Amino acid sequence: MCFFELKSAKKHPLAISMISVILFVVFSLSVLIVFYSYVLFPLLLNILAKGKSFHFGNAVQPEGVSVLISAYNEESVIREKIRSVLDSDYPSDKIEILIGSDCSNDRTVEIVNEIISNESRIQLFNFSVRRGKPSVINELVDKAKFPLIILTDANVYFEKNTIAHLFRHFAEKSVGLVGANILNVGMRHDGISMQEKSYIQRENLIKYNEGLLWGTMMGPFGGCYMIRKDLYEPVPADSMVDDFYISMKILEKGFKCRNELKAICYEDVPNEMKIEFRRKARISSGNFQNLSRFRSFLLNPFTIAGFCFISHKLIRWITPLFLIISLISLFFLIPIGNIFLILFIGEILLLLSPLLDVILKKLGMHFKFIRFIAYFSYMNLALIKGYFDFKRGIKSGVWVPTKRN
Repeated sequence: MCFFELKSAKKHPLAISMISVILFVVFSLSVLIVFYSYVLFPLLLNILAKGKSFHFGNAVQPEGVSVLISAYNEESVIREKIRSVLDSDYPSDKIEILIGSDCSNDRTVEIVNEIISNESRIQLFNFSVRRGKPSVINELVDKAKFPLIILTDANVYFEKNTIAHLFRHFAEKSVGLVGANILNVGMRHDGISMQEKSYIQRENLIKYNEGLLWGTMMGPFGGCYMIRKDLYEPVPADSMVDDFYISMKILEKGFKCRNELKAICYEDVPNEMKIEFRRKARISSGNFQNLSRFRSFLLNPFTIAGFCFISHKLIRWITPLFLIISLISLFFLIPIGNIFLILFIGEILLLLSPLLDVILKKLGMHFKFIRFIAYFSYMNLALIKGYFDFKRGIKSGVWVPTKRN
């Protein structure tokens, strides 16, 4: 309807002018909102955090830490994972490791039992029915004996001082959660591992600045983070993103969530877009779960936590909607001028960039810039799939971990 009205400008010039203005405003706002979340918000954090750092008082006596690992078919990584924890420079009598095997059918249980025969600090809980990571973690938390717990993935390896760097924040009673800085290994130029690494590094800095400025880090990376046991609330069994749920519950209680860049861990990065797409779609469905559960933060946009939730998370989760709105607006603006046709074609190419990247890859060509654009489009396609998965209803928190490199 709007397109035909635009073509009859001679009959209704004032109406056409108003429609054009409205369409241009809609397009501009859609682009600006996405630009704000991805560029301006991180830049604002960088400016506000410049020259600031965490200040730690006198050293306090180390408290006991329970390291909890939910494992499903992790035979390729579980031995090295356990070794990295046991080799920590944190007092050995202050560490225990609780491993929950979620009905593994490989050699995970066998390997853990071999290690347990020579190491009393490890306990294995072998669940005979597959239940999903949230349910496993809920049970492990109940069995943990120490006041601080670390939730960590089997393929995330610690440095010797990782635990110590996480712990030092808890000398401040208002701190409830501290996330680790997960660095990526296994980089390859023929897939998306470089793009994933860049994304994670950028996210780590955003999370660090949120925590540094206000103690409102919007969710840790789930691979490794430490929390106070008494702040933990059981995660619903159907949750797909348990780490975000846990951190938001802690923020709801008025405690701080931070990120510690010196608490370094290592994780291999997926290189195949197809595999990573499935993982991001699963995470996206969990994002919309959490959006529903924590919508109270949206009702308080003028609080710091609400501001960060909207700026860092909400806008990104609904970016596909803004992309669609901007594309439709450009389509109806094409008769006004060639610049809108060029912008329309440009956005179409942006959305088709994953297909172009696949074609180039088959030809043995790898262009970093095109792959970065394709990575952005893939993330938003995964958000769309995740949204529809969420709307269809998520019945279980059971999912297959990403293939280990």
